[in-house]
Amino acid sequence: MDATALRALQAPIKERYKADPTTALITLKAKGALDDTSIACKVETGRALAVAGLHPATGGSGLELCSGDMLLEALVACAGVTLKAVATALAIPLASGTVTAEGDLDFRGTLGVAKDAPVGFAAIRLTFTVATDAPQEQLDQLLKLTERYCVVYQTIKNGPQVTVRLDRA
Repeated sequence: MDATALRALQAPIKERYKADPTTALITLKAKGALDDTSIACKVETGRALAVAGLHPATGGSGLELCSGDMLLEALVACAGVTLKAVATALAIPLASGTVTAEGDLDFRGTLGVAKDAPVGFAAIRLTFTVATDAPQEQLDQLLKLTERYCVVYQTIKNGPQVTVRLDRA
C-alpha cells in the first residue's frame, strides 16, 4: 500500500472521529481460562489458542509461552506495524527491516526470593534496523512518530491506570 492509498483508506475514518470523538473510543478485550491440569492459562488470541505458563527460570517446562515474551512480542508487532504505517504515510522507502525487543527481568522478584528485587521488567530496549536510502532527518522523524503513535510502546512507557478485582464464579 502506498501513501496515497493509506490516506484514502484512513480519511473517512479520521473525519468520523473528528466529527464524533466518541466513535474513536473502543474497548479491546482479552480472555483466558485457567488450565485445570497444569500451571497455565489458555488465552484466546482470535486466531488460535495460546497457552501461557511459567518461564523455565521460575520452574516452568518451557513448553508453554512466557507472558513476558508475549509482552515483548506485542511491542514488536505494534512497533513494526506503526513504523511501516508512518514510513508509508511519509513516503519513506524501506527495502526491508527488523524490529527487536529485549527486556531485563530479575526472577528473584517474581519468586519472592528478594524483597528488593522488582517484579517485572527493569528495562526494555526496542531496536529498529531498516534498509533504506532515506536521509537521516527522515529517519529521525520516522522514529519520533513511531514512538508517538505505537499503542503498546506508549502504554508501557506511560503506565495507564490498571484496576484489578477478583470475582467469585
